[in-house]
Amino acid sequence: VVWAKTGKVDTLYVANGLLAGLVGITAIPDTTAWWGAVVVGGLAGAQLPIVFEFVSDNLKIDDVCAVFPVHGSAGVLGTLLFPFVAAPGQLSAGIGAHFVAQLVGVVIIGGWTITATGAVWYVLKLAGEARVTAEHEQEGLDISEHGVETYPEFGGDRVATDGGPSVIDTTESDGGSPRADGGAAAGTDIKMVTAVVRPDKLGDIKQALAEINAPSLTVTNVSGRGSQPAKKGQWRGEEFTVDLHQKVKVEVVVADIPADEVADAIADAAKTGEAGDGKVFIMPVEDALQVRTGATGTEAV
Repeated sequence: VVWAKTGKVDTLYVANGLLAGLVGITAIPDTTAWWGAVVVGGLAGAQLPIVFEFVSDNLKIDDVCAVFPVHGSAGVLGTLLFPFVAAPGQLSAGIGAHFVAQLVGVVIIGGWTITATGAVWYVLKLAGEARVTAEHEQEGLDISEHGVETYPEFGGDRVATDGGPSVIDTTESDGGSPRADGGAAAGTDIKMVTAVVRPDKLGDIKQALAEINAPSLTVTNVSGRGSQPAKKGQWRGEEFTVDLHQKVKVEVVVADIPADEVADAIADAAKTGEAGDGKVFIMPVEDALQVRTGATGTEAV
């Protein structure tokens, strides 16, 4: 169906279409003629993109996994087609009578499923269990529920960003400001180093900053366009162009470490030699205020 519409084969629809065909024939496997199984499987797979677009575009339901067209409408279709594809000797009455019986069964099962599901989730909602906590949602369910990092490129245990053991202690012997090379402090000016880089280089950047004793940073997911060429892709059989590439923006405010050292550390860690590595900017900061203590200027940094 998608190929006829767009002239392209969508592998996601192919995979889900196979599942939909399996679900469709699963409703009546022991009563269907062999050719009926082929018909039901084919129709159940063919209805998937049509029903999916109806659910997403008309009903405005974000069914990202195509659950309803795979497990819902495909099963209903297979159930209703039984009298038309039944093996010899399987019908005890006319096709019309069996179709009505199947239709009544679909309505009853559908009504029971909707009612029971609604009741269960209503009780869970009253008990406060329908959603995860705000803290878990912010942390990400991959970590809070499953104990794994889905996006390890955003850093791991090997990187300390809070002055922990991964930070190299190169504090001057006279108690001065920390320096990566043991030299003199950089002065009292406050600078902000801002870098827009590839997301998969963030872990290396955090490690590099920790090694020069500049572990504090702010990271934001951004998208933008520069020298990196646009990419073409497909989704649900439709071709699209991506000219705003996903990046991360790293911001580091420093007062006792030279801003150019921070910029160099970020650039070295982020460099791949390919278009799209990003850019680093150094900007002056007029003042700073620490919310907790009220400290200002370099003391707040």
